[in-house]
Amino acid sequence: MKPSEQIDQLITGLNGWRGKMLANLRKIIHDCDPEIIEEWKWMGSPCWSHDGLICVANAHKDKVKLTFSQGASLSDPDKLFNAGRQGNRWRAIDLYEGDKIKENALKILIRAAIDHNKVKKSRK
Repeated sequence: MKPSEQIDQLITGLNGWRGKMLANLRKIIHDCDPEIIEEWKWMGSPCWSHDGLICVANAHKDKVKLTFSQGASLSDPDKLFNAGRQGNRWRAIDLYEGDKIKENALKILIRAAIDHNKVKKSRK
């Protein structure tokens, strides 16, 4: 099965708000850049990459977590990161039932992650 099909299946299998939240996050991620690649890693995690990993999504019992692999290197003026801030690389956004996604701020963060990957790749 292709990664996009696995992600479709995951979203369909999530009842209620978590499936809707994950579907909405996926759409926002793809709206940022048509060259984003969907992947399925770590035994069941939807991932998105462009010149390197951008972010990973996981649906937990009480939240949907969007984790940025290079989050510590990204500017977060809208303070979207609310989890994993103590680490030296990864940063996450935990979204709970009823939370509204700050779509414009999230798009800026995703584009910053893509730019970070491009710069990193050009240095190799």
